[in-house]
Amino acid sequence: MRIRPDDLGHLSYVLDGEGPPLVLVHAGVADHRMWDAVVPALAEQHTVIRYDLRGFGESGPPTGPFSEADDLRRLLDHLGHERVRLAGASWGGRVAVDFTLTHPDRVRSLALLAPPWPGYDWSADMVAYDEAETAALDAHDLNTAVQVNLDMWLRGPARGWDSVAPGLADQLRGPVRTSLVNQDIVGKHSQGPGNGDLAAISVPTLVGIGKLDVPDFQDIARRYAAEIPDTTLVEFSAAAHLIALDAPAELAAALRPFLAR
Repeated sequence: MRIRPDDLGHLSYVLDGEGPPLVLVHAGVADHRMWDAVVPALAEQHTVIRYDLRGFGESGPPTGPFSEADDLRRLLDHLGHERVRLAGASWGGRVAVDFTLTHPDRVRSLALLAPPWPGYDWSADMVAYDEAETAALDAHDLNTAVQVNLDMWLRGPARGWDSVAPGLADQLRGPVRTSLVNQDIVGKHSQGPGNGDLAAISVPTLVGIGKLDVPDFQDIARRYAAEIPDTTLVEFSAAAHLIALDAPAELAAALRPFLAR
């Protein structure tokens, strides 16, 4: 990976392919590697930019207040890209939304895969997940906290582990652990999501949702699709929350024609 040092630590990033720039922003329980199975198809037509958010993967935790949208702007300035196609998964989707609202002239198109909704009234199942993670962390039981997250975000509520592709849990376990270790310091310094008007997003937008995902996120996806004017909603029947892991071929097949618009 390449490293861009800054006054808060550093961001790590990787580039693949050639063509118009496409940025992929990972989920909050993952790192840039969650896109590994999707990148080869996308890199045939684009310069694919993946980076680890601050405190995830190989990017160091922040040493002071920071903005995820500002981090992305600085990275694009460093790489010399004025306008990009932008895709984000889960928390990375919210980063992509905030960047688009803050820098609308720098985004050509937007793809959001199961992004969260600030201030959402979460269901009892989501509250129970949060309580289970908190209890494990309070007990300094990191292994249990990791498993709680794997159960929620990779397996999902609608299937058993025997229906999850072999190897995915092992692939995600390390990134989840890193995210949990750095969770408090990232939360302390992150300026968090903004509250801009989604109707102001004027670029073509794709919203993707896994049909096996938590019902809250299926509802949220439809909210985004209703609020952002030029939006296509795509459902992935075999995917839970992390579509790029569960259905990489189907995701690439949906993204390629969309990105070519």
